[in-house]
Amino acid sequence: MRRTEIAPWTENWFDVYRIEEVLLHSIFSNELLEIHHIGSTSVPQIGFAKPIIDILIVVKDIIKVDEYNEQMIHKGYKPRGEQGIVGRRYFPKGGDHRTHHVHIYEVGNINIEYHLNFKEYLMNHPDEAKTYGELKLHLAKQSPDDVRVYQDGKEAFCTEIVKKAMKWASERRNNKEQNREWRLA
Repeated sequence: MRRTEIAPWTENWFDVYRIEEVLLHSIFSNELLEIHHIGSTSVPQIGFAKPIIDILIVVKDIIKVDEYNEQMIHKGYKPRGEQGIVGRRYFPKGGDHRTHHVHIYEVGNINIEYHLNFKEYLMNHPDEAKTYGELKLHLAKQSPDDVRVYQDGKEAFCTEIVKKAMKWASERRNNKEQNREWRLA
């Protein structure tokens, strides 16, 4: 049975990510365009996280990812297909004691922006990141033996943050474009 365990944020999570980044890059090198550390372990401002490293990989062709399932199994990952998100390939590692989640999307998939903007937004809005960390702690204490209750409890907060993050990223992009045009004028 999976339990919801929350730990204080640690710099060590960056090291754990970097080790896995090298491994995953070697597996998907022919398809891989980008690889990112995402999720709560990538945002120190949150303060707390499940000690599971979330990794986002952007590939040229999502269908070709299935050709790497055996290599992923050999490295301890379990291929789960889309796992409820169209256009994604999902690979958890560690069974009931998960250590990593790999989320793979084809270049251009909107979920890439959702994940990256969510991370950047929380890194740049520490008060909201802290609130998220406190929510995670509360939910984990409330239902440590029911991962689904924990996930459902975060859903509304995360949905709201994604909306804010997408708007914030769009405004930042527009400001950069306006500044570039101003400098060229």
